[in-house]
Amino acid sequence: MRLFWNALSRRSIMLGIAIGMIAITAIGVGGIATSVIVAERIQGSGSAINVAGSLRKQSHRMGSQVLADSLNQAESHGRLLVAINQFEASLADPSLRGAMARAPDSDYARTFRSVLQTWHQRLKPRLIQESLPGPNLGSLDQHNALLQLIDAFVDEINTMVAQLEADTEARITHMRGILGAALFLIIIVLFVSMYLVHRNVLAPLAQLVENAATLARGEFSARIQAPGEDELGQLGRAFNTMAEELSKLYRGLEQRVQEKTAALTRSNQSLELLYNAISHLHKAPLAPETYEAMLKEIEAVLGLKGSLACLMPKHDGNATLLATSLGGCFDQNRGDCASCVASLAQVERWRQHRDGDDEILSVPLRDNEGIYGVLRLILAPGQRLEPWQEQLLEALSRHIGIALGISHRTEQERLLALQEERSVIARELHDSIAQSLTYMKIQASLLQPVLAEPDRREEAEATLRDLREGITSAYRQLRELLATFRLKMEGDFLDLLRRTVTEFSDRGGLDIALDTRLEGCHLTPNQEIHALQIIREALYNVLRHAEARQAWVRVHFAEGEVQVTVEDDGLGLPDPETSTEAKFTSAGHAHYGLNIMRERAQSLRGQVLLGVRSGGGTRVQLRFPAQARSPADTPFKLARPDTPSILPTP
Repeated sequence: MRLFWNALSRRSIMLGIAIGMIAITAIGVGGIATSVIVAERIQGSGSAINVAGSLRKQSHRMGSQVLADSLNQAESHGRLLVAINQFEASLADPSLRGAMARAPDSDYARTFRSVLQTWHQRLKPRLIQESLPGPNLGSLDQHNALLQLIDAFVDEINTMVAQLEADTEARITHMRGILGAALFLIIIVLFVSMYLVHRNVLAPLAQLVENAATLARGEFSARIQAPGEDELGQLGRAFNTMAEELSKLYRGLEQRVQEKTAALTRSNQSLELLYNAISHLHKAPLAPETYEAMLKEIEAVLGLKGSLACLMPKHDGNATLLATSLGGCFDQNRGDCASCVASLAQVERWRQHRDGDDEILSVPLRDNEGIYGVLRLILAPGQRLEPWQEQLLEALSRHIGIALGISHRTEQERLLALQEERSVIARELHDSIAQSLTYMKIQASLLQPVLAEPDRREEAEATLRDLREGITSAYRQLRELLATFRLKMEGDFLDLLRRTVTEFSDRGGLDIALDTRLEGCHLTPNQEIHALQIIREALYNVLRHAEARQAWVRVHFAEGEVQVTVEDDGLGLPDPETSTEAKFTSAGHAHYGLNIMRERAQSLRGQVLLGVRSGGGTRVQLRFPAQARSPADTPFKLARPDTPSILPTP
């Protein structure tokens, strides 16, 4: 049975369990059926034993009845016949004949047939003979012989009863044996089934649960050992396949996590390097300390042996070394700086060449307008930069180039603004102080002949008064020019504008409202200087001549043009149709100031308009073209998320 179970369980556990249950059920049903059959056979045995036992009693009763008939024949003859009929009825009872029919060859059947034979052939005829009336009534000896025959007959009946009881007990014993054997077989099958279920079901399930728990803890080495061919074996193989796939997937995920972590680390380093570089370039774009700090960070991130940064020469000669971690330029130390400078002019893209055991990578520092220098990196032998390192280096070189370009352009613009401001100073000195000095020179030449003639004293005093007034006017003009020339362009344009408004408001006790709308406008330093000077000149005229209580300053940018308007609620122009020169010709400095404002406006490619304010007062309006602010206007606006070159992607 065990081999049969194992053969079945290798294919199907459910089939083995079903066969075990069928076997237990079959054994139980067989035992019950056998017990029912035995019980059916025993069912008439009790009745047969009772009937057989009554035959003994009836036999003795018939013997007693014969003796009674011998004493009183007339009264007892009928009773004996009744007893004989009852005995035959009992002898023909179905239970007795059924017991014989169930086992025709048994001892009970043979004894029963012997009892029938003795009754019909010997005892019944004798009883009938003894019961007949007549003079030949049996003697005492005959009666004793009859009683002995009855006793022998009863002994034979006893034997039949004993055989019937023995047969019944044998059947009961047989039924008990069948039930015991069935129970034993059921217990054996049950224990074998429990053992096989434990071995083939519970143990693999326990191993599967344990390995599943191990797998849940992240230990993907768990495997089901020696799975069979049944359902649990298939489940075990599926579990092993799943564990193997999970192990591969986990290893792949770990590798991807490591790669992503490394990529994020590189991105973080790159962003940190870019941020530090932009911060350094914003604070000091040409300071050696800035580039020394940047070179150290570049070497740490890219794993370089050394680096240096130099600028293109402004004149014939050697390049300017910004910073180096090598103690100096190796080409300059070898006297090859001229050839290096010549090669820098040809750098359009990165250039890598070998110098001894080192790999030298030259990266141009440039913007859209030209090359300003070169960044030279010393790589280890055989080292090549990865794509993310190239992107990072490209972004850094671009930022440095833009910073150098803006510094270069800012320097040029400041030189240009300085030259223009010097020209303005020269014009203002010529138009104001120089004319006053010329006037005083003329007055002095007129005074000299007058002083030689005493009778012309009054004329001399008048000339002297004119000369004194000219000196006073020239001194006042000089102070005003000095105050204008001492204007410092430090800080943001709007801050300077607010300070200017506050200054004139405090000087004249005048309420001046300021309205600025310069969003998206980019003013060059030259435009800022001239616009601010024109506003100061207009506010100075308001304080000196307008006798106003309130003024308004508006600076707006719209459609590529800056509009500066200075208005007051003062006296205004004498006559709107009168030439603008009429008002300012009578006031010397105002006349010079208007000319200076016009010259400044012309340098801005704009114009100054003088008119009457609606509601009374004067309006001075300046208009000049300006450019909208773009990312290229500031070197540090390239660090935007949509700029692909500054965020290296590994």
